[in-house]
Amino acid sequence: MRFWFASSSEVPIYRQVVTQVVLAILSGDLRPGDRLPSTRELARRFGIHPNTVSAGYRQLDRDGWTETRHGSGVFVCANTAPPSTPEQILDHHIADFFRAVRELNLPSAAIRSRVAEWITSPPPDHLLIIDPDPELRLILLTEVRQMTTFPVKDASLEVCTSTQALAGAIPLCRPSKCKMIRSALPSGIELITLQIRSANAWLNPWLDGLSADRSNQLIGVASHWPEFLEIARTMLVAAGLNSDMLIFRDVRKPRWTRGLEQTTAIICDAYTATVPAFPTKPSAMIFPLLADSAQVELNGYANPRSVL
Repeated sequence: MRFWFASSSEVPIYRQVVTQVVLAILSGDLRPGDRLPSTRELARRFGIHPNTVSAGYRQLDRDGWTETRHGSGVFVCANTAPPSTPEQILDHHIADFFRAVRELNLPSAAIRSRVAEWITSPPPDHLLIIDPDPELRLILLTEVRQMTTFPVKDASLEVCTSTQALAGAIPLCRPSKCKMIRSALPSGIELITLQIRSANAWLNPWLDGLSADRSNQLIGVASHWPEFLEIARTMLVAAGLNSDMLIFRDVRKPRWTRGLEQTTAIICDAYTATVPAFPTKPSAMIFPLLADSAQVELNGYANPRSVL
């Protein structure tokens, strides 16, 4: 196997040895009975101290990944098959967690106290979208409800200071607000960051379906979120559409539907598409703000029994 070492990393070199060997075993790059490079060979090849390599190898021995055969070297153990059952996988993650926190040099009591905060918190019974923008919250609320059967609510930033309001909640946020919301939330509360979809990745296939002369396409854009309208304007003009052939409508204003029925298509957000007054023609091209990875992230909440 190949090794890479970063001497400037916060992770000690011996831990880099351990991590790379463990990952190689779990991935099958190293198999039971394979011999690791000798301490002297590895130290000479990468210019690191032999004691550092030895510390890593001793840790691998203690963790049961390898065995040292005196006079022969260090070999991958025959009983290092990756965990297969849910219980084994859980134990594997817990062991990894405690190995990692030992490097923080925190008192044992402090670690146990923080873990206890998470374990003793009320079982989650709903997802909570937290964002300072009420219009955006409506869009995210609509999309998340389409992704999971788990109850979903929304709230402003003020909820972060209310322990009662957060009871039973798993907060969700967009990436640009993650730092702000994380700092406002009490400790011991999980925060899920929902990844945002690439506008280019969504827009390009749609544009390919238009006729060759994009400049003569009358396109409507409707949303109650002002930022959606601004982003759409920038992207569509940059893609070669004639700005004079673009109709933008703020759904919060009166008579917002005027002229939209004459367009080739109406680009809108997920919430706007559900508004009763939304035109029946032409077809709505819904731009989902959340990436497909958000769907994967939230799939675990479709069944309440799978939620801690």
